[in-house]
Amino acid sequence: MDWGMKNRLSRLIKPDGHCFFLPIDHGYFQGPTKKLERPEETIAPLVPYADGLFVTRGILRACVNPENNLPVILRVSGGSSVIGKDLAHEAITTSIQEAIRLNVAAVGMSIFVGSDYEYDSLVNLGKLVNECENYGIPVMAVTAVGKELTKRDSRYLGLCCRIAAEFGAKVVKTYWCEDFDKVVNGCPVPVVMAGGPRCETEREVFEFVHDGMQKGAIGLTLGRNVWQHDYPEAMMKALHAIVHKNASAEDAEEIYEDVKNS
Repeated sequence: MDWGMKNRLSRLIKPDGHCFFLPIDHGYFQGPTKKLERPEETIAPLVPYADGLFVTRGILRACVNPENNLPVILRVSGGSSVIGKDLAHEAITTSIQEAIRLNVAAVGMSIFVGSDYEYDSLVNLGKLVNECENYGIPVMAVTAVGKELTKRDSRYLGLCCRIAAEFGAKVVKTYWCEDFDKVVNGCPVPVVMAGGPRCETEREVFEFVHDGMQKGAIGLTLGRNVWQHDYPEAMMKALHAIVHKNASAEDAEEIYEDVKNS
């Protein structure tokens, strides 16, 4: 791994080997989803607790202060909306030249293993890795499932993560599931956890994040369970403690309550 690649990864993954990314890329297929109508207002109080932003070029330019030195993972895939026929029908939408112009630490794209567009997304991943390797830019592969949330089990996600790593992704973002250690153990590159739809309770979030960290994830990239929450700053502080201070779910809940009530 050359110097540029190592340097960019070190900006995202902290000295303890862990990371907490804040994804605000949902608008590329959901439009102005709840609590993300004005992204700049939503993320402003949360940035101090994040290790990086996962964002599209449009929102990066329009809503993120360029004087902010928080590392950026640039979303470079898209092409389908939530009201379209198939969310899996994506292509690369953003060039490597854009990534360089925006001084990003990494780029990210979705793969849709088992869908009608499996081949397209995997070939796109391979092409993206080929191009990014020329410039020392890491690629994060996102094991997306579209609307089929029932696919989130260890056998399927383990398959997705391994394929993403085989194609050259430096980091893989995937969902937590039961037997999450099987997913991590079969993937030779770091794994970060996605959040998915809103959970019913804060404790539910803290428990799955803690379990995933104990089973080998290096961190998480959690969006809706943070910025759609009534107390997003309290959620960020609590989750940050699990990721970087090895806090338990119970510890995190105490931090959440303290911040919420302060």
